[in-house]
Amino acid sequence: MSRYAAYFASIVLTVLFAFVAYLDADWWWVAVVFGVLALLGTWDVLQRRSTLRRNYPILAYFRYGLESIGPEMRQYFIESDTAEVPFSRQQRALVYQRSKAVNDTRPFGTQQDVYGVDYEWINHSMVPADIASHDFRLTVGNQAKQPYFASVLNISAMSFGSLSAAAIHALNEGARRGHFYHDTGEGSISPYHRGPGGDLVWEIGSGYFGCRNAEGRFDPSRFADNAQLPQVRMIEIKLSQGAKPGHGGVLPGAKVSAEIAATRGVPEGVDCVSPSRHTEFATPIELLEFVERLRSMSHGKPVGFKLAIGHPWEWFGIAKAMRQTGLLPDFIVVDGAEGGTGAAPAEFMDHVGVPMHEALMLVHNTLVGLNLRGSIRIAAAGKIVSAFDMARTMAMGADWCNAARGFMFALGCIQSQSCHTDRCPTGIATQDPARWRSLDIPDKATRVFQFHQNTLRGLRDLLCAAGLEHPEQIGPEHVLRRVSPVEVRSLGALYRFLQPGELLNGIPDHAVFKNFWDRARSDSFGLK
Repeated sequence: MSRYAAYFASIVLTVLFAFVAYLDADWWWVAVVFGVLALLGTWDVLQRRSTLRRNYPILAYFRYGLESIGPEMRQYFIESDTAEVPFSRQQRALVYQRSKAVNDTRPFGTQQDVYGVDYEWINHSMVPADIASHDFRLTVGNQAKQPYFASVLNISAMSFGSLSAAAIHALNEGARRGHFYHDTGEGSISPYHRGPGGDLVWEIGSGYFGCRNAEGRFDPSRFADNAQLPQVRMIEIKLSQGAKPGHGGVLPGAKVSAEIAATRGVPEGVDCVSPSRHTEFATPIELLEFVERLRSMSHGKPVGFKLAIGHPWEWFGIAKAMRQTGLLPDFIVVDGAEGGTGAAPAEFMDHVGVPMHEALMLVHNTLVGLNLRGSIRIAAAGKIVSAFDMARTMAMGADWCNAARGFMFALGCIQSQSCHTDRCPTGIATQDPARWRSLDIPDKATRVFQFHQNTLRGLRDLLCAAGLEHPEQIGPEHVLRRVSPVEVRSLGALYRFLQPGELLNGIPDHAVFKNFWDRARSDSFGLK
């Protein structure tokens, strides 16, 4: 009966200290403590919902307590500095150091296993380059009336509602100082995006927040009002996101404050639903026609779309529609299935969607094979926190990189993984004013700015070491990966990259193209 020992002991001690307290009133508080434990144990024995509590009255709570702090115990005391679950202590430390502009050099050699499978590196040159500026930029929307001169590192989509007012304000102020863009996320443009004046990419999701009518359909006049704001530099249609591709979302009515309601154009206190699919288009051609409409209504600002790759034939259908109609997006953002700041069902987080590397290469290869790559910019997002992450991503086909969680670390995120509970300990992913008001906006904006600047300095140093002068020169031949203890290959040798125009002359010897290219349709997201 040892499992009842704590329960029996609490009863005995309650009686004992009640008698002691009768003799000496100073002991009443001890009797009360053990009395409460005795009542708790009695409730455990009588209730029927938890077998564990019935079999281990009182003791079960010790297990619950240890289980609740298990993630923190593993993160701080058990996991190695390089274990990425989802980000390693080493990755987080790098962001903290760069955001605080303190020394980020390391002593005594790498902690990486350089002979382990999947170890990656860039080879250096005997004649390193000399690059004066780390402010690498590129033009997006060469054919648009209002092209945008974008940084190669920007803030990925995180909505007001998922992030706090103070976090949004600090991110945008950091973006303003560094002249890089801040993606609004599908929650639309809040006062905290607009206040600092930093460049915005307005993301439009299936809920059409900020440009919807009372029925939740797209409202052209409301879109035009926001799209023509000088602060809005580009428009991004969200088809899907890496954290939960193919899945809608709901912001519970209890969290739909007056500010969120006004920002999104929804009723206050009512569940805010993001449908799983758009209502403005149902085919690849209609998607491109929608892109063209938005470009016109925004007076010629660059318009693109973001997607997490799923069925390859659906992406092929969009690509075929581009070739058939001549209607092109100015940019495409490839979101990897590595997840993101948004909470998602476990199955979606772990097992739905194509990871960023393969998704990026598929999009890049398709556009190259159709001779469209020079007309469309590609961005990529998925666990990018370091200059090497950026270099590898660019080597695989991206023109620039977006980061969400990296900038959250810059704000002070400690990876508590409580983003969905409204109890974020750092005031970043919460709508609780008692928590987010503790976030010091000027200090965190400085950290956002410094993380951006110091990461680009790191990228410049990598390029110089490799003998290159601009990120556009990084190719798959520059990044090497160990594929076995005795074999190393460059990404160029490891993966099949299409040649310009190759898809116009036949189907390449590539399994995905061989199986699905001919069966993809521009007039449907289905197969022939």
